Amino acid sequence: MSAGLPRDAGSWATKVDWLTAESGDSGGINVAGRRLTGPVQGFGKMWRKTYWIEVSPRVSPQAAIATWKQHFGEFWPKAGRFKGPLTGLGPGDVALLDVRMGGGVRLSTGVFVLYADERSFTLMTPQGHMFAGWITFSAEERGAATRVQAQALIRANDPLYELGMTFGGHRKEDQFWIKTMTSLARCLGTAPVVVHTRTLCVDRRRQWGNAGQVWQNSLVRTMLQSATSVFAPRRQPKAGRR
Repeated sequence: MSAGLPRDAGSWATKVDWLTAESGDSGGINVAGRRLTGPVQGFGKMWRKTYWIEVSPRVSPQAAIATWKQHFGEFWPKAGRFKGPLTGLGPGDVALLDVRMGGGVRLSTGVFVLYADERSFTLMTPQGHMFAGWITFSAEERGAATRVQAQALIRANDPLYELGMTFGGHRKEDQFWIKTMTSLARCLGTAPVVVHTRTLCVDRRRQWGNAGQVWQNSLVRTMLQSATSVFAPRRQPKAGRR
């Protein structure tokens, strides 16, 4: 390790100005060229949401996090699809995600791995994502059990997302992570399990100066992309020479 660098320097992603992704993949077109957004850059109220489970102490924090990183998308409910690196999530990786929002509506976007070590990893959102912020997944010894936790610090990215979160979105978000952590607990050999939740509104202000971010809304763009693909004229195959 170079002199002067912090002990966990290798666990942080290098600074990026613009994200890169394969535009041909689902979500990639709404990720490539986008900037990362933290809670300060969001529009809506700021929330801290925490979900945690307690599993057998025979499951070490390192083992729990290794399993979570390696099989992250496999624990998601069927409404979501996550495409990450086959070897697990590491600092600087970009993973694409596709979520069915109900009523045939689909959201294609992605996340950036900001930090990853043996006991935790943090995902950060790009412009156009439903949220501006990050979510940290961690594990630690807690008494006679291993506590495995997901904690998000987020704002809705724009007024449309904020409206959706106000009218049912928060409940669906909670259900999503409760189902995810229940699946994780089952994989770690602890089932049934109680998923504990805690929600705190950190800042009730809406940042109207960021309302213009609605133009990068990936939900709207996904709908437009789908409509364009349906109504686009299909090219006829060229006749072969005789």
